[in-house]
Amino acid sequence: MTDAANPEVLLFASTTQSFLEKESPLSRLRELHEAGTSFEVDWWRRAAELGWTSLLVPEQLGGGSVSGDGVRDLALVAELAGKTVAPGPLHPVSTVLAGMVEAPENHEDTIESLVSGELVASWAVYEPGKSWSPLDTAVTATPTATGFRIDGVKDRVEAGAESGVLLVVARCDGAIRQFLVPTDASGVRIEAQRSIDLVKRYARVHFDGVEVDVSTAVGTAEQTVELIARQSQIAQVLQCAEAVGILDTVLAFTIQWGFDRHSFGRPIGSYQALKHKYADLKIWFEACRATTGAAVAEVAARSAGAEMAVSVAKSCVGERAPGMVQDCVQLHGGIGVTWEHDLHLYLRRVTLYRSMFGTPEQHNLRVYDLTKQLEPAS
Repeated sequence: MTDAANPEVLLFASTTQSFLEKESPLSRLRELHEAGTSFEVDWWRRAAELGWTSLLVPEQLGGGSVSGDGVRDLALVAELAGKTVAPGPLHPVSTVLAGMVEAPENHEDTIESLVSGELVASWAVYEPGKSWSPLDTAVTATPTATGFRIDGVKDRVEAGAESGVLLVVARCDGAIRQFLVPTDASGVRIEAQRSIDLVKRYARVHFDGVEVDVSTAVGTAEQTVELIARQSQIAQVLQCAEAVGILDTVLAFTIQWGFDRHSFGRPIGSYQALKHKYADLKIWFEACRATTGAAVAEVAARSAGAEMAVSVAKSCVGERAPGMVQDCVQLHGGIGVTWEHDLHLYLRRVTLYRSMFGTPEQHNLRVYDLTKQLEPAS
């Protein structure tokens, strides 16, 4: 997803890749896991200084992209992050910013803090026992004399324990709204949730009569559905882009392993059975990359086909990526299933992403629904 014709983008990509390779190699990922840490605050501030958090933010709010296309630049960062299965709150912070910059009134200071890396935020959209359905919420926001009272429970909140503020989806007077709720507010209780990923941390968040000011609302009731749609698309394309980076890396070192490992005096990768498997993996990788690139372009252009393109990409990547990495485990033989080998780090991440922000099955149904809407009435 790199624009080879743009030297500024090439420099940005090179700087980002160098930072990730130096500051978050796979060995560091294991160290963070051993320490029970999701990411280091100072590491995230330095990542923000590289411009990661500013890409979706317009210049008048203190941001700016490299190429003029913030979505594409951000997807590039996510793809590069996938190569080292990087830690950090890139996804939740970017998703929150995607909504806030559309309705920045009263939130300029929060946006500035997120861009600088001084503050971490996450999107509280999932609820216990529910699959991906962002507009179906049991959390309530009851109007009060000074603002709103938030009640209910959210879960699968990425970096919930590390966040200073949460963007909470709630029902208010029959409409869906979003509110910025500080995690240190009275009545907020955070419980850690287990994750298959070594460093991606999630949380269940309880809101028990949490009082917030009227200025904490993000957007109007009329705007909220569109804001949530935009945030959903950003979250989904970032997952797809990171998965593409993971697949690119895993396929490269798997094929290299096939030519480094010898059997009966010849590289095992020279055997026809393995060549066919490599070819199949390459075909599916290119499909994942193509659908993701198309989704990024549609979301960046805010086109009418963005929702369709994102669901196609999420379906393709979500369905294929875990199986492809599993195949790479098998192609490595016994060493591929060991804790010491890095393959499971990549497998954990793509397996996690398969279930977040809609499964392939859910997105298949969404594509079907959207296709039916395009058909002319008979």
